[in-house]
Amino acid sequence: MPVFRDQLSRKVELSGIPKRIISIVPSQTELLFYLGLNVEVIGITKFCIHPADRFNSTTKVGGTKQLDIEKIRLLNPDLIIANKEENDHLQVEELMNICPVWISDIFDLESALQMIVCIGNMIGKPGRANVLCTEINGRFKGIKFPVTELRVAYLIWRKPYMLAGRGTFIDSMLQTCGLNNVTEGERYPEIDADALAAANPDLLFLSSEPYPFAKKHIEEFRALLPNAKIVLVDGEMFSWYGSRLLYAPVYFKQLTNGLLKN
Repeated sequence: MPVFRDQLSRKVELSGIPKRIISIVPSQTELLFYLGLNVEVIGITKFCIHPADRFNSTTKVGGTKQLDIEKIRLLNPDLIIANKEENDHLQVEELMNICPVWISDIFDLESALQMIVCIGNMIGKPGRANVLCTEINGRFKGIKFPVTELRVAYLIWRKPYMLAGRGTFIDSMLQTCGLNNVTEGERYPEIDADALAAANPDLLFLSSEPYPFAKKHIEEFRALLPNAKIVLVDGEMFSWYGSRLLYAPVYFKQLTNGLLKN
């Protein structure tokens, strides 16, 4: 019986290559399809929107933190792929009573690449996973990002305002871009308007997810941060740690070039 270790160092025993997989993490769902799975993925969340054709045709099992446990049970999976941060730990513990659960824990590019290799090995696609990792690594190394003194506040939520803090994958990607996170808070700290103004960031990034910041929200922050450049950014590029990492380096380079020109 194959035994794998997830990124929490838990042993995950499988009877063989899994044929009925449920993924409850959007970026890892996209990865499974990229690596060549099709009918093996029998359940995804309502946020697993990529690729679009698979999203439309695959059974939904709820949200990443609000799963339909009974629906998952009825699907009879032989592997569930979860994430320490994106999924509710109590629900994940319930899922462990249904079938083996492999849990990722991603906080930088290295841990993302480790996840890709591990999942590739579990699903019988080690070659494709290794090629993908080599390509992602090469694309990141192939771009020289500037080192700047720019301080950025990266907002992921509104009412209350929440920042991407230290120790997160987003923070690691900000560092890759040569930017400095304005908050010293860990994970995803809340911040009120006065504290945000006092932080006085050079840049305010409004992420497209999980809260869908848009142009209409920019005016909300102009009076609060008159000296900051306010930028709408693609949250998938900063927080999706699967095959979408192929496109992140070019996006980051275009973003930083635009910032430094102004």
